[in-house]
Order: sequence, then structure tokens, then C-alpha cells
Amino acid sequence: MGVRMMDLLGGSLGSLRYEPTAKRVRVSVGGEPVADTCEARLVWEPRRVVPTYAVPISSLTAQLVPAGAESGADEDVGVRLPAISSRPILDPTVPFDAHSCAGTAFDVIAGGEMGAAAAFRPDDPDLADYVILEFAAFEWREEDEHVVSHPHDPFGRIDVLRSSRHVRIELHGRLLAESSRPMLLFETLLPPRFYLPRDDVAVRLEPSDTATYCAYKGRASYYSISDGPRDVAWTYHEPLHDAEPVRDRICFFDERLDVIVDGKRRDRPITPWSGE
Repeated sequence: MGVRMMDLLGGSLGSLRYEPTAKRVRVSVGGEPVADTCEARLVWEPRRVVPTYAVPISSLTAQLVPAGAESGADEDVGVRLPAISSRPILDPTVPFDAHSCAGTAFDVIAGGEMGAAAAFRPDDPDLADYVILEFAAFEWREEDEHVVSHPHDPFGRIDVLRSSRHVRIELHGRLLAESSRPMLLFETLLPPRFYLPRDDVAVRLEPSDTATYCAYKGRASYYSISDGPRDVAWTYHEPLHDAEPVRDRICFFDERLDVIVDGKRRDRPITPWSGE
């Protein structure tokens, strides 16, 4: 009997998972080097859907000082995604310093500066000589490329495809946008996104101060409807190379609005961005 790939991915979410990487990984803070290694490991703590990096302790140029802290993610932290797991998952909106396995926390001292509980060594024999560095506390490079939000997942990707599907975006029957020239962005474990030309948006959008970061797409800038809800759409003004085809196009949250594709209304997906 065949096994659906989503079931394989979802079935391992409760485990501590790791994967070696051949990339050179460099870590710094405030211009001070912290680690430089070609033997890093990608680590998914239990319930995590995106990885962070663990580096060999021997590769550190910074000092580790035991923090004496016990940390762990509450069982209720996260979002329950029925398509993946019946338990709440730890999506990228949950900081990486919320750990979901047993281990030891460390302070990291680099260049005389200390980062509180910025390192974590899981109690696992396969990671005994490694520490996980809290991603947001440091600057990261894979080879010579900056990395934002989280490491690139070797089992995740995005695809951007031109399409002639007819896409209509509504809110309580009000037309927000309509296009027959969308770009469709497919991303592992997420619903497809419809990126529309600005000229096909029918309402006035006002930029907000909200910004988020994606390891594959870059910095997203958000928009609100001038006489409606906040932060219902976003764009990438300076996308990373994989997302270049959607530069300056507008994407609306399928989770909060009604999306009709070729005359058929889509179910609103459940994601970490579904809101109340």
C-alpha cells in the first residue's frame, strides 16, 4: 500500500529530527565570529515544521556558559493544522528559543557580549557534540549568502508558475481583486498563493508597518484595506531570487478572505495566519 508523503512528514513531527548539511555555515553576532563549519546539522525539534542549525561545539569561537535554565514549549503552544498533525505544531512564528525537547541552555559570549540562553544542547546522543544556536540572536550565512528567518529546508521549496486561471478575491461579497494573469506560488506544507498584478486590485490598499521574513522569499510588506481589515495582503518589493517572479505583486490571505478560482469558491485553509 502506498503512503502519502504528507502522512510521512506529519507522522514524524513528534520526534527530534536532524539532517547533516554539506553547506559551509558561518555564524556571527555584532561582527564577531561565533562559528564557522562545514559539519553543521539541520535540527527539527519535536513539533517543529522548519529547521534551525546545530553546530559542532568544536567549531565555536565563542564561549559557552551554562545558563542553568530549563526551557520547553508548552503543549498548547502553536497552531493545530489538521492536514499535518492533530497536535499544535511549532510554526516559524514561535521563536526558536522555545524548545520542545530536554536539554541544557547556555549563554553565548562573543567579543565580550553575552547572549542570554542563546544556545541549547539537546539530550540526544546523536547531537551530543552539537549546540543549537538560537537563530534570531545571530547573523547567518550559508556559503556566502545571508539567511533570514530560518535555514533553508532541504525537504521544502517554492515553485512560482504563470497561470491563466481566473482568480477573484472577495470579502463578504465585496470585490477586492480579480485577475486572469496570476502567478501561483506553491510552497511545501502551505496552501497555494495567488499573486496578482497591482492593476487587478479593485480596492485601495494602504501600507502598514507590519513586516515578516521568509527564508525563501525575503521581506514581506503588508497592506490593509483603507475602509476594512488590517494586514490582509502583502508583497515582496525586493524578493530573494527564488521569488523574483512575484516582485511587487499582491497576494491576499486565503485564510481570511474568499477566493474564487475558475468560478469555484475555495475552502479557507487553516494555517498559522488564520487569525481568530
